Amino acid sequence: MTIGEENSAGLRRSKHQSAGRGLPPAALDELLRRFFGMPEMPIRATGSGFIIDPAGYIVTEDHVVENAEEVTVTVQEGKRHTARIIGRDPKTDLALLKIDADHPLPYVGWGDSDTARVGDWVVAIGNPFGLDATVSSGIISGRGRDIHLGPYDDFLQIDAAINLGNSGGPTFDLNGRVIGINTAIYSPNTGSVGIGFAVPANLAQPVIAQLKARGKVERGWLGVRVQDLTPEIAQSFGLPEAEGGLVADVTADGPAERAGFVQGDVILSVNGQIVGKKRNLLLALAAMPIGQKAEVRVWRQNAEIVLWPVIGEMPGSPQIAAIVPRESRTQSKDFIIGLSLAPLTEARRELLEIPRNIRGVIVLSIDDDSAFLRSGIRPGDVIEGINQQPVNSPEEAIARLKRALTTEQKNVLMLINRHGTNRYLGTSLEYKPNGRDDS
Repeated sequence: MTIGEENSAGLRRSKHQSAGRGLPPAALDELLRRFFGMPEMPIRATGSGFIIDPAGYIVTEDHVVENAEEVTVTVQEGKRHTARIIGRDPKTDLALLKIDADHPLPYVGWGDSDTARVGDWVVAIGNPFGLDATVSSGIISGRGRDIHLGPYDDFLQIDAAINLGNSGGPTFDLNGRVIGINTAIYSPNTGSVGIGFAVPANLAQPVIAQLKARGKVERGWLGVRVQDLTPEIAQSFGLPEAEGGLVADVTADGPAERAGFVQGDVILSVNGQIVGKKRNLLLALAAMPIGQKAEVRVWRQNAEIVLWPVIGEMPGSPQIAAIVPRESRTQSKDFIIGLSLAPLTEARRELLEIPRNIRGVIVLSIDDDSAFLRSGIRPGDVIEGINQQPVNSPEEAIARLKRALTTEQKNVLMLINRHGTNRYLGTSLEYKPNGRDDS
């Protein structure tokens, strides 16, 4: 197991791990093995957890027990127990353990995280840096935080002190109910700076219940890949607000395709629940019973329609569908648009490892003063469609982009493929003679 994970934004999983004089344990092991012939040393990590059942079921974080060969639980009075991993769910970073005791164990109950408000007082308990049963207090600083640690991020943000080793510990409300599970901190220096995150109890409860019953989590699945709308993309689709989930791909023979979904649909609501962002859709679908028919409002061709998919079970690696238009062999560079485009030849496909089912034109370069620098497009992207029409050649792509310059709004909606994944990009073009702005 590794020291608390960190990304470029300073987010760290709040797990504690021993280290040797500043060297990461893995580096220390490698040093000993290479130069002194010593065997690899076991890495010991510590985290927190809480008992939810007198029979000895314990909730913790998945990253606390990830890759563990042995798990030992030390309870409040200091007695140590060997624990079994009942189930893990990496998507929500939750895990359920079980210890055996000769008497019923004290346990805590779940609270209602949906009624928790910003400003409410909370208490966090855990083992920061191995200091057991440490209590800190604070308030809820925010709700519904997406910190890009997983597909179902919906964290409570709290300012109670959380440090390495607190992962898996409970966040209590003032009624003594667990409303969150400590999972991560924002910190530039591994210490608490008052920005911590907890998995809400109402998200964790059904996950833990499934782990207890089946050892795994079954989630509802629609069979679409969605992305958030930008104002430019929303305007291109004729939507007044940038709200909803834009369907970038439809899985072949999945629930969505069987119900009539197509690429370019915008999902507005599911069973009456408004889809403001992609994350809301993922959370709503994951919580739906498998086999249930759902009422989905969709925006298509400037009108609302209703589709009735039957929710399936999320597979381990869902297939991704793709549109397959024809390919041309011409090449074009345009100085007004500021893009250099080329056909997707076999040589380029092989060099860039582009999937066989992708068709369109490839972006070779982007001028420094091109309006497309703002759109997010990159060299190596494949443009599959422009303004919801497939692209067959570089000349056709340039012509469509120039045509957009003559419209009042000058909006362009592109379907691109990057590393095998489809997504929509929207931007507003302004005419710049010879690709330059002389103002």
